[in-house]
Amino acid sequence: MARPVVAIVGRPNVGKSTIFNRIIGDRLAIVEDKPGITRDRIYGAAEWNGKAFSIIDTGGIELDDEEPILKSIRMQAELAIEEADVIVFMCDAKAGVTGSDEEVAGMLYRSGKPVIVAVNKVDNIGRMDNIYEFYNLGFGDPIGVSGSHGTGVGDLLDAIAENLPELPDDEYEDDVIRVALIGRPNVGKSSLVNAILGEERVIVSDIAGTTRDAIDTPFEKDGQKFVLIDTAGMRKRGKVYETTEKYSVMRAMKAIERADVVLVLINGEEGIIEQDKHIAGYAYEAGKASVFVVNKWDVVEKDDKTMHQFEQKIRDHFLFMTYAPVVFLSAKTKQRLHKLLPVVQHVADQHTKRVQTHLLNDVVSDAIAINPPPTDKGRRLRINYVTQVSVKPPTIVVFVNDPELMHFSYERYLENKIRAAFDFEGTPIRLFTRRKSDEG
Repeated sequence: MARPVVAIVGRPNVGKSTIFNRIIGDRLAIVEDKPGITRDRIYGAAEWNGKAFSIIDTGGIELDDEEPILKSIRMQAELAIEEADVIVFMCDAKAGVTGSDEEVAGMLYRSGKPVIVAVNKVDNIGRMDNIYEFYNLGFGDPIGVSGSHGTGVGDLLDAIAENLPELPDDEYEDDVIRVALIGRPNVGKSSLVNAILGEERVIVSDIAGTTRDAIDTPFEKDGQKFVLIDTAGMRKRGKVYETTEKYSVMRAMKAIERADVVLVLINGEEGIIEQDKHIAGYAYEAGKASVFVVNKWDVVEKDDKTMHQFEQKIRDHFLFMTYAPVVFLSAKTKQRLHKLLPVVQHVADQHTKRVQTHLLNDVVSDAIAINPPPTDKGRRLRINYVTQVSVKPPTIVVFVNDPELMHFSYERYLENKIRAAFDFEGTPIRLFTRRKSDEG
């Protein structure tokens, strides 16, 4: 099920990124005491009171400034508001209500979305009185917060959780494989959808960013039902692009959340660039089964070594996704297209695979016999047993005497042994280490 979206908006330098980082518990957004430093929306996942949601950090809104970068930031924020289910309107207790705040408030009124006013920089008890003037904005009770100290953030999260809508369950049956296509603009996502379907179901253009939103296309092949989710191309952060293209990352994130299998498209003609790694990272972090699809293979000059060399480049660049198979094809000529759907179905099966506990423990016991866990300050890790607790992705808990003794290199060794025994091609595996007493 897709998560509701919360957007943090406001004029520049009111502390949006600091509050964003507090909520997601990580320093993903650039924080600097300089107006306009947040150049693009940043996305995070959060949970509060059992409710999960996506959160967007936006650049500051300057409504009357026509300087290109500020105009672009305003457009980004407008589209973030359009994507959001709940809006956090961030203001500054030290500055009070400004003319810019009132203009932003007018913009938020027109959105018709639930708006929570968060008044930042309430860093001491003396500033609590400063929040009362923010009632004049007309959005109900303002919430005083301090990004630097963290006070009031729990109250803000309570208000967010109360306003989150209940999104409908996925409209597709469990036996349908949901496939999201992601990649930077002009790698041929729409062309690939059309090639798979054998008809012009999605507009195709050479202009990067033609696909403006996610489009669902159900179809059936050899008795298996699929849904293709085509997304707008993801642009590199930090540069100014056409407005609608800037917002494609949020839509791609929504598509990834809904997908079982993510096709990470790479332009075979241009090769791999840094942005491809960022895009693939979204699928990895979401725990989705993935396939690398190298498109435009028809225009690549090649010999008998080219494919192997290109695949090796993928392995070198995407070290965090060595489990993902690679399919080379041409959406334009349909060369090698027939190889794609069988691979998609295979990795979807691996994504939902469950391994019996006794079989897992046999493999781990053999792994320990071959390579015993290392010692740390005279103490040796002891693995009591392992069990798979969920699928999509396969999630395995390793019960041990002391989780702190589990080194990441040994965890990776165990994962590799489990993969060798049970395949799991195309899907990440999540391994969690727990103290044996944590079992209950």
